[in-house]
Amino acid sequence: MSTAPDIISRKKDFPGLVTVSGDEWHYLDTAATAQKPQEVIDAVANALGRDYATVHRGVYSRSAEMTLAYEAARRKVAGFVGGKEEEIVFTRGATEAINLVAATWGAANLAQGDRILLSVLEHHSNIVPWQLIAERTGAQIDVCPLTEDGRIDLDAAEEMLDERHKLVAFAHVSNVLGSHIDARRAADLAHAVGAKILLDGCQAVPRLAVDVAALDCDFYAFSAHKLYGPTGIGALWARSEILDAMPPYQGGGSMIDRVTFERTTYAPPPQRFEAGTPAISEAIGFGAAVDYVSSIGLDAIERHENVLVGQLRDALRGMNDVSLFGPDDAAGIVSFALDGIHPHDLGTILDEANVAIRAGHHCAQPLMDHLGVPATARASFGIYSDADDVAALLSGIERTKRIFG
Repeated sequence: MSTAPDIISRKKDFPGLVTVSGDEWHYLDTAATAQKPQEVIDAVANALGRDYATVHRGVYSRSAEMTLAYEAARRKVAGFVGGKEEEIVFTRGATEAINLVAATWGAANLAQGDRILLSVLEHHSNIVPWQLIAERTGAQIDVCPLTEDGRIDLDAAEEMLDERHKLVAFAHVSNVLGSHIDARRAADLAHAVGAKILLDGCQAVPRLAVDVAALDCDFYAFSAHKLYGPTGIGALWARSEILDAMPPYQGGGSMIDRVTFERTTYAPPPQRFEAGTPAISEAIGFGAAVDYVSSIGLDAIERHENVLVGQLRDALRGMNDVSLFGPDDAAGIVSFALDGIHPHDLGTILDEANVAIRAGHHCAQPLMDHLGVPATARASFGIYSDADDVAALLSGIERTKRIFG
């Protein structure tokens, strides 16, 4: 099978896919962070230079124009996931978005005896914040097992959930296995016992069409840098009525209504949760990344990545010294291990051939324990990936095996 021509042509949009010496760089670490198209780079550069001014505060025209651009970016991000602009809080990334929910909603709604349901495959960013708030409130954490092919076992979740559970927090797509959850069913199960559900959408948003209304979730967290946008910014989507009831996360400028030494009143969401001068240029870049991805279409991106995943999994399955992890329909991610070769060694040798993969525990140590390995090698695809990248990886794997005998 070949990849779609309209996607392959996009490789030229990404200036980072060439080495210093001018050779092609086979970048297969998009799940960690995506390369940036020139459109996003230009948007950030203009926001930092030609168009730069503060937002929300200045009465001069450039400040007003930048404020309009900043809030337009919020509308774009909201629309991209099927939400409304007043439901999108800009954060430093998905990690801060989850911490925000834990520190505000969690502190206000969790108590001794309450329970939180996570899964074995969660990223540390969807584990540690809940451990911290559980220690503060006396809540307890339960862990949902996985199916044999590496999906969150929703049948097991249904058996585990009861009225003591106040929150379910699951990855929409695993950052290690690429397995995706039936998010609507997960939401229905949580709501059936009166719990809220948070979905970690970091790996889903760049490669699957997401509609938070159709998913019926309560919180959805994601990052710009995995969506071909800048680092240092992400978003929390939450239902309006939930945001309205949540206390502030941090105090300072922008998040207030009126301040006196006797009493402070707070701005409505989302401003209530955005203390201080925001990440202005990053937000503009976030909006530009949404425009870029939308111009291609997530359906096309998903089909493109599915072809590449299939090509790589088929080739690796034909090697009797390779262990493959996750399901065949993994979303853009392939994790594997070579017998007798540590993933770090593989990654180092591949780098000599201008092939970049991820090697390690991928901030998912409980999942590594479950898989019975200290680390995996992970190849992850993006808009710019093609069959040449797969071929370069496979050639590098064969070279590594020859080196190790």
